[in-house]
Amino acid sequence: MSADSNTGNPAAVIIKKPLLIVLSGPSGVGKDAVLNYLKNSDCGLNFVITTTTRPRRPNEKDGVDYHFVTKEVFRKMRDNNELLEWAQVYDNWYGVPKETVLRSLKQGNDVIVKVDIQGASTYKKFAPEAVTIFLAPPSFDELANRLKLRYTETPASLSTRLQACDYEMKQIEQFDYVVVNHSNQIECAVNEIKAIITAEKCRVKQREIKL
Repeated sequence: MSADSNTGNPAAVIIKKPLLIVLSGPSGVGKDAVLNYLKNSDCGLNFVITTTTRPRRPNEKDGVDYHFVTKEVFRKMRDNNELLEWAQVYDNWYGVPKETVLRSLKQGNDVIVKVDIQGASTYKKFAPEAVTIFLAPPSFDELANRLKLRYTETPASLSTRLQACDYEMKQIEQFDYVVVNHSNQIECAVNEIKAIITAEKCRVKQREIKL
């Protein structure tokens, strides 16, 4: 067989590289719900569980929703270079375990991480080839209503979150894609994320993640 025998077959020369997908968006937009739906849809993604110092809510499970740790443990992880990125959000710390991401990518698996807007900006700097997706609400009023219905905030903390959300919504142009998470239509948002991944896999020039 000649060296150029596959020239007429584009699929033969395109090696599909693993993707690093960064899902972000304002507080209350439904990032956790979308990720859970993705997990249950057998989409083939590797999901990285964020480490946080935030107190666990009644409906959350350690090691499933987050890795809940003390601030002392978090500081040690940060100082030992065990986190890919970290950020302080509303007096709590959040970080993505580095080894989990590196191992998955090395194995050729697509990885999705959930981060806040600040974290997404950090990824754009050290991993510019990451696929960044902004999960948006239908409107700011709808987002405010969702936050209120969670009943997890005091009036003061709710006001702080809403002010932050106003700023976060304005950062949308930093992202590659935007997906609107309409109320009671989570499947539509999930399908759009899957479509984005499919489109990325069909690129002639594949993204190459270097961490």
